[in-house]
Amino acid sequence: MSVNQYIKPWTTEVKDGHLVIGGCDTVELVKKYGSPLYVIDEKTLRTICREYISAFKGYPDVSILYASKALATSAIFKIVTQEGLGLDIVSGGEMYTAYKAGIDMSKLMFNGNNKQEWELESAIDIEVGRISVDNFHDIELLGKITENRNKTADILLRITPGIDCHTHEYIQTGHLDSKFGFDLTQVDNAVKLIKNNYPKINIKGLHAHIGSQIFDTAGYVDEAKILVKELVRINKEYGLSLSELNLGGGLGVKYVESDTPPDVKSVADIVLKTLCSEFKANGLSGIKLYIEPGRSIISTCGVTLYTVGAVKQVPDGTKYLSVDGGMADNPRPAMYQAEYTCDAANKMEEKECEKVTIAGRYCESGDILIKDISLPVLESGDIICVYNTGAYNYSMASNYNRVQKNGMVLVNNSQSDIIVYRETLEDLISHDNIPDRLK
Repeated sequence: MSVNQYIKPWTTEVKDGHLVIGGCDTVELVKKYGSPLYVIDEKTLRTICREYISAFKGYPDVSILYASKALATSAIFKIVTQEGLGLDIVSGGEMYTAYKAGIDMSKLMFNGNNKQEWELESAIDIEVGRISVDNFHDIELLGKITENRNKTADILLRITPGIDCHTHEYIQTGHLDSKFGFDLTQVDNAVKLIKNNYPKINIKGLHAHIGSQIFDTAGYVDEAKILVKELVRINKEYGLSLSELNLGGGLGVKYVESDTPPDVKSVADIVLKTLCSEFKANGLSGIKLYIEPGRSIISTCGVTLYTVGAVKQVPDGTKYLSVDGGMADNPRPAMYQAEYTCDAANKMEEKECEKVTIAGRYCESGDILIKDISLPVLESGDIICVYNTGAYNYSMASNYNRVQKNGMVLVNNSQSDIIVYRETLEDLISHDNIPDRLK
């Protein structure tokens, strides 16, 4: 099975009743680094990167781009690029993180629906490999920047192929009514605008992304066919030589036992089979392929460790275990009812004998991490490990209720290293300012 088909990191084991990940006792990690604590298992991360490389190795020209929005830190960027992946970035902050980490800028693709002028200027100045142009505003900004700087920009046009990927509506990005990309009825106008007005913008190919947490591979088949059809049409009608296709990412992961995501190789096989058939039918060759996995790269690698605080038994009702984190370090359950699995990290060999709800510490009734899960009898001071929190937890974290953001450690071969320092109270107020008139 692929890493994305596991709930827990590959190195997970139990020793002396404690949960161990990457050879590190999670209870000891909390003692050393505090909680809540994000933990990333390096072996699991490197394994899934290698799975992607292996799955697509049959195609002669493919670039796997890690979708940075899932989790962007300097150390994570170092690991995935060491494994041969590039980066899909969506902001100047992600770009700067990659730049300062010493990542090869030619291996970046800059995506996003409302890129700021300074971000595009930076992308041109440091020679980011590709820019995915999302709208007419992107074109006009890039046209101005390339002329002013007398530099060229290599781009892909992002289109919305109109595919329903059967996922939560808030994480669908490929349907017709979307904030992302050019509708198929707008593509011609975009091509004409660039061709007639902006000679320093080079259209290299097309880009689409049909959604997130996808389990149905049929969407990828439809997407591939639409992209190839559009590429052929544009080349023929406008005398261009587009030769790059970016199919995006979106492969799902297993958060709970009922989740059944396809494995990486199955997705690769069906994508490559479809593309090769379409290329042959249309007389195409030498097409470069991009894939942008994010969640399926990083999610299973990560867990979050919490300490139980207050325990509340509602008479004839729910038993709540309140932990020292919640919706500020993992907003997904509150945002779109995401489900998770957890264990009692310090009581792994005790019987799961009561049903409880894991509640967060934040001042919102909706701050519930996991509803109705069976665990051993827990009390204040016990440690809970929530699995599959590598994606969209730290990257969506906030300082709600003026609480410091969690630290993050990387574990491997019984060694742990800080890759994101825990925020301090001084960090919280470091950007505050009291005007002189209030002093």
